[in-house]
Amino acid sequence: MAPAPAHAPAVDALAARIEAALPQTQCTRCGYPDCAAYAQAIASGQAPINRCPPGGAEGMARLAAITGMPAQPLDPEHGSEAPRTVAVIDEDWCIGCTLCAKACPTDAIVGIHKRMHTIIDEHCTGCELCVAACPVDCIAMENVSGTATGWSAWSEKQAAHARERYAARQTRLHGASAAARAANPAITTPSANDRRATISAILARSRAGHTPANTR
Repeated sequence: MAPAPAHAPAVDALAARIEAALPQTQCTRCGYPDCAAYAQAIASGQAPINRCPPGGAEGMARLAAITGMPAQPLDPEHGSEAPRTVAVIDEDWCIGCTLCAKACPTDAIVGIHKRMHTIIDEHCTGCELCVAACPVDCIAMENVSGTATGWSAWSEKQAAHARERYAARQTRLHGASAAARAANPAITTPSANDRRATISAILARSRAGHTPANTR
């Protein structure tokens, strides 16, 4: 393995400061898998500082002050500054497929397979990842900050809580994955086709026994 570049410690230190200035929504809108990865990319000179809509204008100013880069408008390709939201599940339409829970970066969704799921508001970062994951479109985002946006709609305490929740989830997932592989070395990850087949079967059962609310 090649030795790490001499500047790596300085880059890592800068990345840590940048990450601390991000709201920790873990929404991936920046194009990176989480806030830490985006911070590392900025510190390494591989990404600009204008890709974090949840941080908004104040977030941009914070990153500019830390990095010495000029503040600039948010890149519209990555979203726009908006009020803080939390996810809400329409319980009448939830089929219990668990895909939303698997997508949630902070374990803010509780429920078991084939049973209705619900959101724990204080853990929800408004990342919207569950919305895209839901195959029956039963999840909506609800404005909980009124006209306040960016850091005005979020707090340092909430960001710290979200970061802790995300870290705990990653530890749990990595531990579960390692344990599963140790117990069964031949274990494989379900393919996309397998997941689609499972969802199709769940949807078929749901449609067979569910009457839409607007036809009752």
